[in-house]
Amino acid sequence: MNDPRRRIPRTDQLLADPRLTRAGRGLRRDAILPAIHQAQERARAGLIAPEDVLEEAISALPDVSTVRAVLNATGVVVHTNLGRAPLSDSAIAAVVRAAAYTDLEFDVDTGRRGPRGAGVIGALLDQLPEGTDAMVVNNGAAALLLAITALAGGGDEVVVSRGELVEIGDGFRLPDLMVSTGARLREVGTTNRTRRADYTAAIGPRTAAIVKIHPSNFRVEGFTGGVSVPDLTDLGVPVVVDIGSGLLAPDPALPDEPDAASALRAGAALVTASGDKLLGGPQAGLLLGEPPLVQRLRRHPMARALRVDKLTLAALGATLRGGSTPVTTYRGADPEALRRRTEVLAEQVGGRVRRHDGVVGGGGAPGVRLPGWAVALPEGLARPLRTGTPCVVGHVEGGELLLDLRCVPEEADVELAAAVLAAIAAGGP
Repeated sequence: MNDPRRRIPRTDQLLADPRLTRAGRGLRRDAILPAIHQAQERARAGLIAPEDVLEEAISALPDVSTVRAVLNATGVVVHTNLGRAPLSDSAIAAVVRAAAYTDLEFDVDTGRRGPRGAGVIGALLDQLPEGTDAMVVNNGAAALLLAITALAGGGDEVVVSRGELVEIGDGFRLPDLMVSTGARLREVGTTNRTRRADYTAAIGPRTAAIVKIHPSNFRVEGFTGGVSVPDLTDLGVPVVVDIGSGLLAPDPALPDEPDAASALRAGAALVTASGDKLLGGPQAGLLLGEPPLVQRLRRHPMARALRVDKLTLAALGATLRGGSTPVTTYRGADPEALRRRTEVLAEQVGGRVRRHDGVVGGGGAPGVRLPGWAVALPEGLARPLRTGTPCVVGHVEGGELLLDLRCVPEEADVELAAAVLAAIAAGGP
């Protein structure tokens, strides 16, 4: 009669408890029930008291979000594995507004269906040469895929330099992507040198386009040579330029990085780019170029499968019309300011300060070093910091864990220091 298991709260009682209701706000019932059942089973097994079932269930509730926030202490600004570009405050606010009903494809003047994402297209065109049209798809590879499919997907040829047949990450290669459209690749030149005469000799009756791909994630130095866009635009076929990282206009800090406006002024029929790299926006692919060609892409059946949702369009529009993005801020961070913050953190956690140059990352600006500093700590702290709260990801090098504050918001320095001290206190080196 005194069996303590009789005091274990029933499931319906727990579901009705206001404390569990508050803790599980936003979660579906079928996400809450496993936590309740697990706590009840632990009580039946005598591992916890019946009175502790509610707190045990609350502590076992899953996070409503399926992604985890990370403090990026790697020094890599556009970190592909960490979601690439962090959004600006204006882009985040735009996403929140767009989560409700919007005028995505609605003309408020006529009350009828309107062009999808017209505001974003207008924001893009404001930053591009006159006479340009634009469309947005779901990533940079999709932009090139649609362009090649529409131009040469019926078995026509695209001419591309051997030195530009790049792998873009995770084993994916752009030549494989282009061939998947049904186009035939006509490779010209060599890995290190391609001449205008190579392109001229390759053009024939089945040539649909010349494709120029910026090798954004590597550099070839020494005995090299290539052909600029202006030297290809009079060969009688459209020139498609994949600039990769999404720089819309020249940036003096990145003089070797191609930009969309310059390529279009040089005569490119079409420019493809990413929106989530140097542009600093959400994952998106940009197609910019001659209006008849962009309209042809817009009406291609594949465009429907590659289109972006309202949240992406909202974030991209706010990125284009808002202020400076975190990507721009982080890559231009003052080295002396970084050093002062690093010295404070090192003193708080018992680390040492050492030079650590950051990089742009994400396949942008290869070889460009961003002068900076890092706190050096024992390598054994790397995993506890990654699995702790907050999740802190640093850079392991030479047996040390380096924490670079370049991409850590200054207001998060206190949180970062507390995370390191907690990892040390929990038994870290």
